[in-house]
Amino acid sequence: MQDLHRSVGWPERSLAGWRWLHANPARLDIGAPAGWVADGPDGEPAAHVGNLIQRFRLGGRRLHGATGFSIIVTASVRGTSRHMLKTFTSQPDVFVRYTLNANSTSQPLYARHGMLAWPEQTHALKLSWVVDPLPLALSRLWRRLYAAAPRAVSGLGEQLMNDRLGRVARPALPPGVSLLADFGDASPYAAFWQALTDEGRLLADRSPEIQRWRLQDPDLSQRPLILAFERDGAVVAYAMAMMAKSNILEPPVLEVIDLEALQPHADTIPVLMTALRDAARAMGAAKLRLPMVTPRDLLRLGDFARTARREGGWGHCHVQFSEDAPDPALWSPTPYDGDYAICLRPVPLERAARGARAPRAAPATASKA
Repeated sequence: MQDLHRSVGWPERSLAGWRWLHANPARLDIGAPAGWVADGPDGEPAAHVGNLIQRFRLGGRRLHGATGFSIIVTASVRGTSRHMLKTFTSQPDVFVRYTLNANSTSQPLYARHGMLAWPEQTHALKLSWVVDPLPLALSRLWRRLYAAAPRAVSGLGEQLMNDRLGRVARPALPPGVSLLADFGDASPYAAFWQALTDEGRLLADRSPEIQRWRLQDPDLSQRPLILAFERDGAVVAYAMAMMAKSNILEPPVLEVIDLEALQPHADTIPVLMTALRDAARAMGAAKLRLPMVTPRDLLRLGDFARTARREGGWGHCHVQFSEDAPDPALWSPTPYDGDYAICLRPVPLERAARGARAPRAAPATASKA
Protein backbone atom coordinates (compact mmCIF):
# COMPACT_ATOMS: atom_id res chain seq x y z
CA MET A 1 0.00 0.00 0.00
CA GLN A 2 2.89 2.35 0.71
CA ASP A 3 4.17 1.91 -2.85
CA LEU A 4 0.71 2.61 -4.26
CA HIS A 5 0.36 5.85 -2.30
CA ARG A 6 3.92 6.84 -3.17
CA SER A 7 3.19 6.34 -6.88
CA VAL A 8 0.73 9.27 -6.83
CA GLY A 9 2.69 11.39 -4.35
CA TRP A 10 0.30 10.96 -1.44
CA PRO A 11 1.26 10.50 2.24
CA GLU A 12 2.28 6.96 3.11
CA ARG A 13 0.89 5.32 6.22
CA SER A 14 3.08 3.13 8.38
CA LEU A 15 2.01 -0.43 9.16
CA ALA A 16 1.09 0.78 12.64
CA GLY A 17 -0.99 3.53 11.02
CA TRP A 18 -2.97 1.04 8.93
CA ARG A 19 -3.55 -1.10 12.03
CA TRP A 20 -4.82 1.98 13.87
CA LEU A 21 -7.25 2.73 11.03
CA HIS A 22 -8.53 -0.87 11.07
CA ALA A 23 -9.18 -0.53 14.82
CA ASN A 24 -11.62 2.35 14.20
CA PRO A 25 -14.38 1.79 16.82
CA ALA A 26 -17.09 2.97 14.41
CA ARG A 27 -16.02 0.45 11.77
CA LEU A 28 -16.09 -2.33 14.33
CA ASP A 29 -19.67 -1.35 15.29
CA ILE A 30 -21.03 -2.55 11.94
CA GLY A 31 -18.25 -4.83 10.69
CA ALA A 32 -17.65 -2.71 7.60
CA PRO A 33 -14.56 -3.15 5.41
CA ALA A 34 -11.75 -0.70 6.01
CA GLY A 35 -11.52 -0.35 2.25
CA TRP A 36 -11.06 -2.27 -0.99
CA VAL A 37 -7.93 -3.13 -2.99
CA ALA A 38 -7.51 -4.40 -6.55
CA ASP A 39 -4.29 -6.09 -7.65
CA GLY A 40 -2.50 -5.32 -10.88
CA PRO A 41 -1.04 -7.80 -13.41
CA ASP A 42 2.03 -8.25 -11.19
CA GLY A 43 -0.09 -9.21 -8.17
CA GLU A 44 0.70 -6.00 -6.31
CA PRO A 45 -1.98 -3.49 -5.18
CA ALA A 46 -2.87 -1.24 -8.12
CA ALA A 47 -6.10 0.38 -6.89
CA HIS A 48 -7.47 1.35 -3.51
CA VAL A 49 -10.59 2.89 -2.01
CA GLY A 50 -10.45 3.63 1.71
CA ASN A 51 -13.66 3.36 3.72
CA LEU A 52 -13.65 5.50 6.86
CA ILE A 53 -16.75 4.72 8.93
CA GLN A 54 -17.97 7.43 11.27
CA ARG A 55 -20.53 7.22 14.02
CA PHE A 56 -23.21 9.88 13.98
CA ARG A 57 -25.61 11.06 16.64
CA LEU A 58 -29.10 12.43 16.13
CA GLY A 59 -30.37 13.07 19.64
CA GLY A 60 -30.47 9.62 21.22
CA ARG A 61 -30.03 7.75 17.91
CA ARG A 62 -26.71 6.32 16.78
CA LEU A 63 -26.16 6.17 13.01
CA HIS A 64 -23.19 5.45 10.78
CA GLY A 65 -21.81 7.13 7.66
CA ALA A 66 -18.98 6.22 5.29
CA THR A 67 -16.45 8.57 3.76
CA GLY A 68 -14.22 7.41 0.92
CA PHE A 69 -10.53 8.32 1.08
CA SER A 70 -7.28 7.69 -0.80
CA ILE A 71 -9.10 6.65 -3.97
CA ILE A 72 -6.27 5.53 -6.25
CA VAL A 73 -6.51 3.71 -9.58
CA THR A 74 -3.32 3.18 -11.58
CA ALA A 75 -3.12 2.79 -15.36
CA SER A 76 -2.60 -0.98 -15.14
CA VAL A 77 -6.18 -1.45 -13.85
CA ARG A 78 -7.85 1.46 -15.64
CA GLY A 79 -11.62 1.24 -15.35
CA THR A 80 -11.55 -0.43 -11.94
CA SER A 81 -12.65 2.81 -10.26
CA ARG A 82 -16.18 2.34 -11.57
CA HIS A 83 -16.56 -1.04 -9.87
CA MET A 84 -14.83 0.05 -6.67
CA LEU A 85 -16.93 3.20 -6.28
CA LYS A 86 -20.09 1.19 -6.95
CA THR A 87 -19.06 -1.13 -4.13
CA PHE A 88 -18.48 1.87 -1.88
CA THR A 89 -21.80 3.57 -2.67
CA SER A 90 -23.85 0.37 -2.35
CA GLN A 91 -22.52 -0.74 1.04
CA PRO A 92 -25.19 -1.42 3.69
CA ASP A 93 -25.64 -0.15 7.27
CA VAL A 94 -24.78 3.50 6.56
CA PHE A 95 -27.19 6.38 6.01
CA VAL A 96 -24.77 8.39 3.88
CA ARG A 97 -21.72 7.77 1.68
CA TYR A 98 -19.59 10.80 0.93
CA THR A 99 -16.27 12.40 0.20
CA LEU A 100 -15.38 15.86 1.48
CA ASN A 101 -11.96 16.06 -0.18
CA ALA A 102 -12.27 15.48 -3.94
CA ASN A 103 -9.77 17.05 -6.32
CA SER A 104 -10.70 18.95 -9.48
CA THR A 105 -9.80 16.01 -11.73
CA SER A 106 -11.76 13.32 -9.91
CA GLN A 107 -14.84 15.30 -8.93
CA PRO A 108 -16.86 14.54 -12.14
CA LEU A 109 -16.50 10.83 -11.33
CA TYR A 110 -18.72 11.07 -8.25
CA ALA A 111 -21.69 12.53 -10.10
CA ARG A 112 -21.69 9.46 -12.35
CA HIS A 113 -22.18 7.34 -9.23
CA GLY A 114 -25.19 9.18 -7.92
CA MET A 115 -23.28 11.44 -5.55
CA LEU A 116 -24.39 15.07 -5.43
CA ALA A 117 -22.18 18.13 -4.92
CA TRP A 118 -23.17 19.27 -1.46
CA PRO A 119 -23.98 21.60 0.26
CA GLU A 120 -25.45 23.27 -2.80
CA GLN A 121 -24.24 26.78 -1.85
CA THR A 122 -20.70 26.00 -0.63
CA HIS A 123 -19.50 22.67 -2.06
CA ALA A 124 -16.78 24.43 -4.08
CA LEU A 125 -15.53 26.71 -1.32
CA LYS A 126 -12.57 26.66 1.04
CA LEU A 127 -11.55 29.64 3.18
CA SER A 128 -8.06 30.72 4.19
CA TRP A 129 -6.37 33.55 6.07
CA VAL A 130 -2.80 34.55 5.25
CA VAL A 131 -0.41 34.55 8.18
CA ASP A 132 2.92 34.93 6.35
CA PRO A 133 2.73 35.99 2.67
CA LEU A 134 6.43 35.43 1.85
CA PRO A 135 6.43 31.59 1.86
CA LEU A 136 3.19 31.62 -0.14
CA ALA A 137 4.86 33.75 -2.81
CA LEU A 138 7.96 31.55 -2.76
CA SER A 139 5.78 28.46 -3.17
CA ARG A 140 4.24 29.91 -6.33
CA LEU A 141 7.76 30.49 -7.67
CA TRP A 142 8.86 26.94 -6.79
CA ARG A 143 5.83 25.49 -8.60
CA ARG A 144 6.68 27.45 -11.75
CA LEU A 145 10.27 26.22 -11.58
CA TYR A 146 9.05 22.66 -11.05
CA ALA A 147 6.86 22.90 -14.15
CA ALA A 148 9.94 23.88 -16.15
CA ALA A 149 12.46 21.44 -14.61
CA PRO A 150 10.75 18.84 -12.39
CA ARG A 151 13.76 16.57 -11.86
CA ALA A 152 16.09 19.37 -10.87
CA VAL A 153 13.64 20.98 -8.46
CA SER A 154 12.48 17.76 -6.79
CA GLY A 155 16.11 16.84 -6.16
CA LEU A 156 16.52 19.93 -3.98
CA GLY A 157 14.32 18.38 -1.30
CA GLU A 158 11.82 19.79 1.19
CA GLN A 159 11.40 23.54 0.86
CA LEU A 160 9.81 26.31 2.94
CA MET A 161 10.51 24.83 6.35
CA ASN A 162 11.23 27.09 9.33
CA ASP A 163 12.55 26.85 12.87
CA ARG A 164 9.12 27.38 14.50
CA LEU A 165 7.81 24.06 13.19
CA GLY A 166 7.36 21.37 15.80
CA ARG A 167 7.46 23.70 18.77
CA VAL A 168 4.89 23.11 21.48
CA ALA A 169 2.18 25.66 20.82
CA ARG A 170 1.94 28.16 23.70
CA PRO A 171 0.00 30.98 22.06
CA ALA A 172 -1.30 33.96 24.00
CA LEU A 173 -4.94 32.92 24.15
CA PRO A 174 -7.95 35.27 24.36
CA PRO A 175 -9.94 35.36 27.62
CA GLY A 176 -12.03 32.23 28.02
CA VAL A 177 -9.91 30.13 25.64
CA SER A 178 -7.59 27.38 26.88
CA LEU A 179 -5.72 24.38 25.55
CA LEU A 180 -7.86 21.23 25.75
CA ALA A 181 -6.20 17.95 26.67
CA ASP A 182 -8.69 16.10 28.89
CA PHE A 183 -10.94 13.72 26.94
CA GLY A 184 -11.96 11.59 29.87
CA ASP A 185 -15.47 10.19 30.07
CA ALA A 186 -16.29 12.52 32.99
CA SER A 187 -14.38 15.55 31.70
CA PRO A 188 -15.79 19.04 30.98
CA TYR A 189 -15.40 18.15 27.31
CA ALA A 190 -17.65 15.09 27.79
CA ALA A 191 -20.34 17.38 29.22
CA PHE A 192 -19.94 19.67 26.19
CA TRP A 193 -20.38 16.72 23.83
CA GLN A 194 -23.56 15.66 25.64
CA ALA A 195 -24.94 19.21 25.43
CA LEU A 196 -24.08 19.33 21.74
CA THR A 197 -25.99 16.11 21.02
CA ASP A 198 -28.95 17.37 23.07
CA GLU A 199 -29.40 20.18 20.52
CA GLY A 200 -30.80 17.65 18.05
CA ARG A 201 -28.51 18.23 15.09
CA LEU A 202 -27.07 15.36 13.05
CA LEU A 203 -23.46 15.22 14.24
CA ALA A 204 -20.40 13.12 13.54
CA ASP A 205 -19.40 11.47 16.79
CA ARG A 206 -17.06 13.68 18.80
CA SER A 207 -17.39 11.63 21.97
CA PRO A 208 -14.38 11.32 24.29
CA GLU A 209 -13.92 7.72 23.11
CA ILE A 210 -13.62 8.71 19.46
CA GLN A 211 -11.41 11.71 20.25
CA ARG A 212 -9.05 9.48 22.21
CA TRP A 213 -8.86 7.06 19.28
CA ARG A 214 -8.13 9.88 16.82
CA LEU A 215 -5.33 11.25 18.94
CA GLN A 216 -3.63 7.84 18.98
CA ASP A 217 -2.82 8.00 15.24
CA PRO A 218 0.82 6.79 15.19
CA ASP A 219 1.59 8.68 11.97
CA LEU A 220 1.00 12.15 13.41
CA SER A 221 4.23 14.14 13.54
CA GLN A 222 2.74 16.47 16.16
CA ARG A 223 -0.41 16.52 18.25
CA PRO A 224 -3.33 18.56 16.90
CA LEU A 225 -3.94 21.93 18.49
CA ILE A 226 -7.21 21.67 20.43
CA LEU A 227 -8.80 24.68 22.11
CA ALA A 228 -11.80 25.04 24.40
CA PHE A 229 -13.92 28.07 25.23
CA GLU A 230 -15.35 28.05 28.75
CA ARG A 231 -18.13 30.10 30.32
CA ASP A 232 -19.18 29.73 33.95
CA GLY A 233 -16.88 26.73 34.28
CA ALA A 234 -18.38 24.81 31.34
CA VAL A 235 -16.97 24.13 27.87
CA VAL A 236 -19.34 25.76 25.37
CA ALA A 237 -17.21 25.59 22.20
CA TYR A 238 -14.06 23.94 20.91
CA ALA A 239 -11.73 23.91 17.91
CA MET A 240 -9.24 21.40 16.53
CA ALA A 241 -6.51 22.20 14.00
CA MET A 242 -3.63 20.25 12.48
CA MET A 243 -0.36 21.34 10.90
CA ALA A 244 0.12 19.95 7.39
CA LYS A 245 2.42 20.43 4.39
CA SER A 246 0.87 19.04 1.22
CA ASN A 247 4.16 18.51 -0.66
CA ILE A 248 7.82 19.56 -0.71
CA LEU A 249 7.07 22.85 -2.52
CA GLU A 250 4.14 24.01 -0.39
CA PRO A 251 4.48 25.92 2.88
CA PRO A 252 3.12 24.55 6.16
CA VAL A 253 -0.56 25.31 6.79
CA LEU A 254 -2.64 25.10 9.95
CA GLU A 255 -5.78 23.25 8.82
CA VAL A 256 -8.98 23.70 10.85
CA ILE A 257 -10.37 20.20 11.38
CA ASP A 258 -13.28 21.05 13.66
CA LEU A 259 -15.08 24.12 14.94
CA GLU A 260 -18.22 23.65 17.04
CA ALA A 261 -20.17 25.69 19.58
CA LEU A 262 -23.41 25.27 21.47
CA GLN A 263 -26.19 27.25 19.81
CA PRO A 264 -26.44 29.99 22.49
CA HIS A 265 -22.67 30.49 22.32
CA ALA A 266 -22.10 30.88 18.56
CA ASP A 267 -20.40 34.21 19.29
CA THR A 268 -17.37 32.23 20.52
CA ILE A 269 -16.52 31.01 17.00
CA PRO A 270 -14.70 34.23 15.91
CA VAL A 271 -12.83 34.21 19.22
CA LEU A 272 -11.60 30.66 18.61
CA MET A 273 -10.65 31.61 15.06
CA THR A 274 -8.61 34.54 16.39
CA ALA A 275 -6.79 32.14 18.70
CA LEU A 276 -6.13 29.71 15.83
CA ARG A 277 -4.79 32.46 13.58
CA ASP A 278 -2.42 33.65 16.30
CA ALA A 279 -1.34 30.07 16.95
CA ALA A 280 -0.71 29.49 13.24
CA ARG A 281 1.87 32.26 13.28
CA ALA A 282 3.56 30.88 16.40
CA MET A 283 3.61 27.34 14.96
CA GLY A 284 5.28 28.33 11.67
CA ALA A 285 2.26 28.15 9.35
CA ALA A 286 1.98 30.38 6.29
CA LYS A 287 -1.81 30.43 6.52
CA LEU A 288 -4.82 29.19 8.42
CA ARG A 289 -7.33 27.25 6.29
CA LEU A 290 -10.87 25.96 6.73
CA PRO A 291 -11.05 23.30 3.98
CA MET A 292 -14.76 22.50 4.30
CA VAL A 293 -17.41 25.22 4.58
CA THR A 294 -21.20 25.16 5.00
CA PRO A 295 -23.71 28.04 4.92
CA ARG A 296 -23.96 27.72 8.71
CA ASP A 297 -20.20 28.22 8.99
CA LEU A 298 -20.36 31.43 6.96
CA LEU A 299 -22.92 32.90 9.34
CA ARG A 300 -21.02 31.92 12.47
CA LEU A 301 -17.65 33.12 11.21
CA GLY A 302 -18.91 36.69 10.87
CA ASP A 303 -16.10 39.06 9.86
CA PHE A 304 -13.73 36.12 9.44
CA ALA A 305 -15.80 34.94 6.48
CA ARG A 306 -15.77 38.40 4.94
CA THR A 307 -12.00 38.77 5.19
CA ALA A 308 -11.11 35.25 4.03
CA ARG A 309 -9.48 34.29 0.76
CA ARG A 310 -11.70 32.03 -1.36
CA GLU A 311 -10.01 28.78 -2.41
CA GLY A 312 -11.26 25.64 -4.12
CA GLY A 313 -13.44 26.39 -7.10
CA TRP A 314 -14.68 22.86 -7.82
CA GLY A 315 -17.14 20.49 -6.19
CA HIS A 316 -14.93 18.88 -3.56
CA CYS A 317 -17.86 17.67 -1.41
CA HIS A 318 -20.12 14.91 -2.74
CA VAL A 319 -22.76 12.88 -0.90
CA GLN A 320 -25.25 10.11 -1.45
CA PHE A 321 -27.97 9.71 1.18
CA SER A 322 -29.87 6.47 1.71
CA GLU A 323 -33.61 6.53 1.18
CA ASP A 324 -34.25 6.22 4.92
CA ALA A 325 -31.68 8.85 5.91
CA PRO A 326 -32.63 11.68 8.27
CA ASP A 327 -33.30 15.12 6.82
CA PRO A 328 -29.97 16.30 5.31
CA ALA A 329 -30.75 19.83 6.55
CA LEU A 330 -29.94 18.57 10.06
CA TRP A 331 -26.30 18.00 9.05
CA SER A 332 -23.78 20.83 8.86
CA PRO A 333 -20.46 18.97 8.56
CA THR A 334 -17.03 20.32 9.40
CA PRO A 335 -13.79 18.81 8.03
CA TYR A 336 -13.97 16.50 11.07
CA ASP A 337 -16.66 14.54 9.22
CA GLY A 338 -14.37 13.89 6.26
CA ASP A 339 -10.95 12.33 5.72
CA TYR A 340 -8.78 15.38 6.43
CA ALA A 341 -7.54 14.22 9.82
CA ILE A 342 -6.25 10.94 8.39
CA CYS A 343 -5.12 12.07 4.92
CA LEU A 344 -3.31 15.35 5.49
CA ARG A 345 0.44 15.09 4.99
CA PRO A 346 2.11 15.71 8.36
CA VAL A 347 4.87 18.30 8.46
CA PRO A 348 8.15 16.32 8.14
CA LEU A 349 9.67 17.67 11.31
CA GLU A 350 12.95 15.82 10.84
CA ARG A 351 13.54 18.13 7.89
CA ALA A 352 13.22 21.19 10.10
CA ALA A 353 15.89 19.81 12.40
CA ARG A 354 18.30 19.17 9.52
CA GLY A 355 17.72 22.35 7.55
CA ALA A 356 15.78 20.77 4.68
CA ARG A 357 18.79 20.39 2.38
CA ALA A 358 18.98 16.66 1.65
CA PRO A 359 17.24 15.23 -1.43
CA ARG A 360 13.62 14.15 -1.12
CA ALA A 361 11.00 12.58 -3.36
CA ALA A 362 9.26 14.62 -6.03
CA PRO A 363 6.35 16.83 -4.93
CA ALA A 364 2.86 15.46 -4.99
CA THR A 365 1.15 16.06 -8.31
CA ALA A 366 -2.28 14.79 -7.24
CA SER A 367 -4.66 15.69 -4.44
CA LYS A 368 -6.89 13.45 -2.40
CA ALA A 369 -9.64 11.92 -4.48
